[in-house]
Amino acid sequence: MSGLLVSAAHKSSGKTTVTIGLAAALRARGLAVQPFKKGPDYIDPLWLSAAAGRACRNLDPYLSPPDEVRQAFDAAAAGAEVALVEGNKGLYDGLSLDGSNSNAALAKLLDLPVVLVLDARGMTRGIAPLILGYQAFDRDIRIAAVILNRLGGARHEAKLRAVIEHYTDVPVLGALYEDARLAIEERHLGLMPATESVRSRERIEQLAQTVAAAIDLDRVLALAGPSAPRTVPSDAPPTAGGRRLRIGIARDRAFGFYYPEDLEGLERAGAELVFFDALADTHLPVVDALFVGGGFPEVLAAELSANRTLLAEVRNAVEDGLPTYAECGGLMLLARSITWNNVTWPMAGALPADVVMHARPVGRGYVHLQETDASPWPQRVAGTIRAHEFHHSTLVNVDPRLRFAYRVKRGHGIDGENDGIVYRNTLASYAHLRSVAGHDWPARFVAFARAARASQHHASAA
Repeated sequence: MSGLLVSAAHKSSGKTTVTIGLAAALRARGLAVQPFKKGPDYIDPLWLSAAAGRACRNLDPYLSPPDEVRQAFDAAAAGAEVALVEGNKGLYDGLSLDGSNSNAALAKLLDLPVVLVLDARGMTRGIAPLILGYQAFDRDIRIAAVILNRLGGARHEAKLRAVIEHYTDVPVLGALYEDARLAIEERHLGLMPATESVRSRERIEQLAQTVAAAIDLDRVLALAGPSAPRTVPSDAPPTAGGRRLRIGIARDRAFGFYYPEDLEGLERAGAELVFFDALADTHLPVVDALFVGGGFPEVLAAELSANRTLLAEVRNAVEDGLPTYAECGGLMLLARSITWNNVTWPMAGALPADVVMHARPVGRGYVHLQETDASPWPQRVAGTIRAHEFHHSTLVNVDPRLRFAYRVKRGHGIDGENDGIVYRNTLASYAHLRSVAGHDWPARFVAFARAARASQHHASAA
């Protein structure tokens, strides 16, 4: 497969905007581009998906073993002509001292050349030892080229090109000048999601045009290698036999944090996905279970709170025992209220707790969870479940009688010790699960929902 990994010397170097621009520019040439994002992330993949016209996939060496990462890459890249993997943080950054879950390790695992996006503000001759050091640190990493970003102008570019050509053997693919118009709006959790930005398409087209004019796309494709023969994968994953379980999924401007692999896992387990808009739809669809993922309910709290009919139906559904799974933003929707900037908005009130937003992150990064006896899903995991969290909120006025599905061994969760509120047939947590080897949570949730609905039907018949 033709591909490359786009990384940087450090975070906030502009690699996301460059990768978005590359994906959109190559797509505009008529190429099938498959985007990937390294690590746990929802927001960058939304932009990359919109730019490439194909669902971005996450590759996470911390949550998945090497063989699974490689298989996920190969499967998603099938049918594409070029694969673009955007790294996270810097090329050699990662949790492990040995770099086993770094961007460099991922590039080595997938045998991909690396293009470094360098934020060169204020730099001239000093850029040479930076590049040479990155080459020398691990000789097995192919740093194939650099893209210079946030330059002061043509004179600055000329100086940098002369330095790099004189001291290194690394080619410069192009240079982008400092331009506020290319920036994507940011807030407390990073970039504004493409699903929420009304100007996302306009911004992507602008990035595509800028990148196409400033970066040598022919050399990008040459570095990525020859294209593999195109084979078109099946449109949908195989599903389990029997009646398909209808799972309602909130997907809109407030809730959009879903991994494609998890949604496909639900379908493989025999679910039919029924999407609804928690902001615009006044009624829940007719479903057998409910899944509300993460997002930004605090930003759109006024609109969510105004949809009283839907919130009442969510509350009644939970109270009536509808099998429900909620992650982070979904947990916030099920709570009694959300308070942010000293303003409180009523939410569904399905769980006895209130949400308070904070200026700084409360839980951020990978979490290790151990299931308790209160966990409602079948096939309980005996070992540690690895997941991730990123939230600026805490729960207050929590009913002390609540049970928890998880003990937090690493991370924060709800209170530093527990996560996964269990109430009737609902599991709501700050942790974001991934469908990975050793923990097929979509299959567990579907099995739980089937059993719960069957029990309710039997009770009704009796």
